[in-house]
Amino acid sequence: MPDKEAVSEDILYASIREQAKLIGDKKLSPVALTEAYLDRLEKLGPKLGAVVTITQDLARKEAAQAEKEIKDGKYKGPLHGIPYGVKDLLATDGIPTTWGAEPYKDQVFDYDATVVKKLREAGAVLVAKLAMVEIAGGFGYNNADASFTGPGRTPWNLDNWSGGSSSGPGAATAAALVSFSIGSETSGSIITPAAYCGVSGLRPTYGRVSRHGAMALCWTLDKLGPMCRCADDCGLVLAAIAGADPLDPTAVGKPFTYPEPMMEDAPKFKIGVLKGSATNVQAEVRKNFEASLKVLGKFADIEEDVAFPNMPWGPVISTIVNAEGASALRDLIESGDCKKLKSVSDQWGGYAASMVLAVDYLQAMRQRGPMKKALDELYSRYDALVAPSRGTVASPIDKDFDKAYPGVGGGPPVIPAGNLVGQPALSVPNGFGENDLPTGIQFTGRVWSEARLLSIAHAYQQATEHHKKRPPFPPP
Repeated sequence: MPDKEAVSEDILYASIREQAKLIGDKKLSPVALTEAYLDRLEKLGPKLGAVVTITQDLARKEAAQAEKEIKDGKYKGPLHGIPYGVKDLLATDGIPTTWGAEPYKDQVFDYDATVVKKLREAGAVLVAKLAMVEIAGGFGYNNADASFTGPGRTPWNLDNWSGGSSSGPGAATAAALVSFSIGSETSGSIITPAAYCGVSGLRPTYGRVSRHGAMALCWTLDKLGPMCRCADDCGLVLAAIAGADPLDPTAVGKPFTYPEPMMEDAPKFKIGVLKGSATNVQAEVRKNFEASLKVLGKFADIEEDVAFPNMPWGPVISTIVNAEGASALRDLIESGDCKKLKSVSDQWGGYAASMVLAVDYLQAMRQRGPMKKALDELYSRYDALVAPSRGTVASPIDKDFDKAYPGVGGGPPVIPAGNLVGQPALSVPNGFGENDLPTGIQFTGRVWSEARLLSIAHAYQQATEHHKKRPPFPPP
């Protein structure tokens, strides 16, 4: 098998499926692939603010074991020998799990999160704990410099943010510091960095993936999902991490099959375009979204101007995030250690969140029933609804978010709405905008419809090349 020097950049940027074929054919050594990624993590990770801990010893042990198993004919499948990283809110036995925050930088657990266990069982190789916005952004940060590791930077332009709160997974995947990564989302934390870094990010249905061993921000909203270089990779990873878990009562053992079985004479996909999707977005975002619709129209029936239910999505989700976040992080708030957080707004945001009244929280929770009914009725008519992933490209790291692109926002509230009712969403790159920064299109669907969303996005990526573009990183 080739040594580290023979692992080319083409291989490092290859999809999981491509890397897996080389490994399965014994043309690529898991040890060599792991060493090559460890080298990039060491040299390039700090430039992106993407890495907290490189797990050299564990990675080399797991890579050697994978290589031996494969040589012995015990091949486990497409993730066997594939190096990956996890957002640093997932517990790893004996390795720091910092939650991106100074008060927790020395925190070490004596067990692994269920997702980490499942990926180890699939033969994947953990090479890094990846950077994140402190405490997953739960206290209302307003700028990119909201982590004790510094601001996350998109590899497309180091002056711009990689997105939060899964800032490290987005940047590391885009820059080929890992083959894939695991992020988390409460309200936009996978979709946003996927769009800003030009990768494919999947937010699964609430309950699809166990959260045992993950930092809790909002027990009724938090979700874990894959961030990869293509939609097909997201399907492979989700297949490995999905399923019930006795350690997480919210994890559901609903079957997930990928690729989705499709009849040869199956009707064309039916895709709805949300009304106002391209309103109040940057011009390039609109242009790329309209171009994406033309591509989708070649293999799907497109229905324009689909009305989105007019309900208080934003106020409801902010009430729940504040109330549950203040409860989950109560020890931090009451200890006074909030003053050690990096973002000024985080230093006081927890105290404001703790002032949410119980009656307001309960009223917000009661709203979720009618909201779920309204969205399920809407989504039952389509295979997917589409909208731009974000209304702008990545924000400059030297500006507060509300000052980065004044007057520009986005269309319908797909991200807060989808998170409130637990729906899946998938963002894939669809072009470039201002300052040659990537843009994205997001596919959203009914609960448990990840396989259908992946099928549509995979068909889109087979007809386009956006996901194959590489950032100009490292800079010359």
